[in-house]
Amino acid sequence: MNIYIYFRSCLETALDALAAEHVLPSGMDYKNIALEPPRGVSHGDIATNAAMVLAKQARMKPRDIAQLLAPKLEEHEAVDRVDIAGPGFINLYVAASFWQDRIAEVLKAGRGYGNSDVGKNKNVNVEFVSANPTGPMHVGHTRGAVVGDVLAKLLNKAGFNVTKEYYINDNGSQVDTLARSAHLRYQEAHGRRIEIPEGYYPGDYLVPVGVALKEKYGDRYLDADESSWLAAFKVDTTDAMMDLIRSDLQALGVEHDVFFSERSLHQSGRVGEMIDVLRARGHIYEGILEPPKGKKPEGWEPREQTLFRATNFGDDIDRPLQKSSGEFTYFAADIAYHYDKYSRGFADMIDVLGADHAGYVKRIQAGATALADDAHVDVKLCQMVRLMRGGEPVKMSKRSGNFITLREVVDEVGRDVTRFIMLTRKNDQPIDFDFDKVMEQSKDNPVFYVQYAYARICSVLRKAKAKFKDIDLSDAGLTKAEMNRLSSESDLALIKTIAAWPRLVDSAAAAHEVHRIAFFLYDLASDFHTFWNKGNDDVSLRFIIDDDETLTKARLALIRSAALVIASGLDVLGVTALEEM
Repeated sequence: MNIYIYFRSCLETALDALAAEHVLPSGMDYKNIALEPPRGVSHGDIATNAAMVLAKQARMKPRDIAQLLAPKLEEHEAVDRVDIAGPGFINLYVAASFWQDRIAEVLKAGRGYGNSDVGKNKNVNVEFVSANPTGPMHVGHTRGAVVGDVLAKLLNKAGFNVTKEYYINDNGSQVDTLARSAHLRYQEAHGRRIEIPEGYYPGDYLVPVGVALKEKYGDRYLDADESSWLAAFKVDTTDAMMDLIRSDLQALGVEHDVFFSERSLHQSGRVGEMIDVLRARGHIYEGILEPPKGKKPEGWEPREQTLFRATNFGDDIDRPLQKSSGEFTYFAADIAYHYDKYSRGFADMIDVLGADHAGYVKRIQAGATALADDAHVDVKLCQMVRLMRGGEPVKMSKRSGNFITLREVVDEVGRDVTRFIMLTRKNDQPIDFDFDKVMEQSKDNPVFYVQYAYARICSVLRKAKAKFKDIDLSDAGLTKAEMNRLSSESDLALIKTIAAWPRLVDSAAAAHEVHRIAFFLYDLASDFHTFWNKGNDDVSLRFIIDDDETLTKARLALIRSAALVIASGLDVLGVTALEEM
């Protein structure tokens, strides 16, 4: 249960009752009413701005509306009392019995607690990673891979129908350069000494590709003209790089449903089709763009091009789709790709891109909106990852071959650590990944702190089973515990955090903000560890109380529900819930 949706229903019922009594006008619009956590525990459990929002419609002072509404809300069995603050804010204090009832709800739902139907099975396409197939993935790609994968899992939990997609940039000059680099390694496999020119890909990852090309083609293309082998080498080398990328992603626990080839857009004529659609909708014209302000690029000439009226859709300038030579621009292919996604049934699209793509956001969104009125693209930009070791930055350079790969990071610290740490900052903020600190077993290491909370709970349950031989510690058995015994401040505080999980799922999914999951899990783990520490000083707050099996069972139900929520959250993050550490 999302308790905020529940109490919103209670609030609207109270408002409808007041309207039926002709105390408030009927037919008022409730959509802007908010129910949310108050700023502090002293302000109750749930705060609402209902009286403030409805004041204009009702032609009444907010506080007068609040004074009418408060007694109606207090009639509800789940509400202990209602306070009115300031000009008319309403604070609800929820009954202990309501919180205690949430424990059985969690135990019955298991790790599925927090699952929602707010998405109503709506199709959403999440495109992420989409690294150029020119080598293994480096640590910079890791963040986007984790953010995209976790966002897809979160949206699935919230009831959306998600497709995870990878866009293969297998058309363009970088693929030509890759094929030429592989041809050098092909020569090397035949025993020739090679020198790798500047601008080529020098990494050793192309050595086995050269060997594979030798095995496939023999010496046929050793001294052949480039025109005879370039096309074949582009396909073979791109395929080899994608196999490498898939393997790297699998090590991180990431799988895609669709791998879409940019080359296929051009081969299918999809780019030209997209331009025809834009032209038919009146968004295309032939014109000449002004040179960039402040400087005129060398060789710039005022040539007529096919231009998209991007400024009509919020972009800074109109964008070329086709050069005077007739060649399509990269932007044209990009919009054609989004048009293809839309044609496959995805009006809602999410692109997870690196921060270096910030300049593309407006034009991508403009193009999608121009193609279809109901098309929407949300772009999530992932800022850089700063690798640290011993307090010193670890440098990387993909073109020189001297870079830290995704696989190296996962092999050193593990999948769980890698995934969790990538979510400890909002995606649009830079993040420091310190190899030493992420392996610490301390509160400062969030993944350890959360996993340790789960393992600790499992340990308590094992000890309780050993002590009370006949106690039923199955989830079904724990639902029969006397939850009204959970009446201490620490009990109720932990329950309230647990009960916040469904709302967190819904709000994080709506905002497309996956870091909220990691933050919530850390807070829940902190509440549990705090409770544990209090029990060291106060016997009545321990989870196992030797002479009180009834309270013990209720406490075990409480911490088991906390474990289930931790596991539910870790499932979304793709991180293992460890029973022992």
